[in-house]
Amino acid sequence: MSHSSTPPARSVLVTGATGGLGTAVTRRLAAEGWTVHAAVRNPADARRLADLPGDIRPVSLDVTDELSVAAAAAEVGGSLDGLVNSAGLIIQGFWEQVPAEALRRQFDVNVLGLMTVTRAFLPALRASSGRVVNIGALSSLVALPFFGPIAASKAALASMTDSLRIELRHQGVKVSLVEPGAMQTEIFDRAVRSAHSDGLAGGAEVQRQYARATAAAAASVAATKLRPVDAAVNAVQHALTARRPRTRYLVGPDARTVRVARRLPTSVRDRALLAALKLTPASFGS
Repeated sequence: MSHSSTPPARSVLVTGATGGLGTAVTRRLAAEGWTVHAAVRNPADARRLADLPGDIRPVSLDVTDELSVAAAAAEVGGSLDGLVNSAGLIIQGFWEQVPAEALRRQFDVNVLGLMTVTRAFLPALRASSGRVVNIGALSSLVALPFFGPIAASKAALASMTDSLRIELRHQGVKVSLVEPGAMQTEIFDRAVRSAHSDGLAGGAEVQRQYARATAAAAASVAATKLRPVDAAVNAVQHALTARRPRTRYLVGPDARTVRVARRLPTSVRDRALLAALKLTPASFGS
């Protein structure tokens, strides 16, 4: 007599599940039969995600709070097939203007918080020979002026992902990095709101020095063509399910531009990046 049974659903934790990319990943994986543990920070978001189709289980988790992360790991349990580290934020501004507290928050979320979550869930991932998928950004490869803080945090994330991938190679856990370009998500609008609420460092003289450059950069950013998140979602899905996932996924039309820019001589690339944001030498005068 033969017995058939339904294999258990694969399970994944998605941080930043309320963001544009995180929600899209949550929807896609739930539609494909995954049990999705969707990390949230407030009850309203939990209710919204729980109403989506599929087996979506909101989990209270703040990546910057180790007790919160530990509690989430205990709630999810001892086996996990995937971890998608999608939580992140953007701090923008010229380095001299960025308040120290804002810079700390950039790294607390994008780097330290991500590793706190990964460490907490590694035992569960090892138990199922699972996957870790970190969401980076193309800015880790070519850092634009005005986006120094986010580029620095994503470069740190890329290095961390590389070393983690090697460390976990013989433990049965595969690690991938997905690096999208500019996408149609709320993260850029939140970055603008955050810049206003954080204020600016350096005092009035520094602000006069950068006034024209800030206006030009902000106008260029506002005019940037944002792409749908679909390509990034496809990359995350491939990294979680492919027999041989790539170690690094450069996603979107911006990826080709980045590859070309990295091959340019430094002085040429610097001028090109300034031109991309419509920044001239006069932009930096007081």
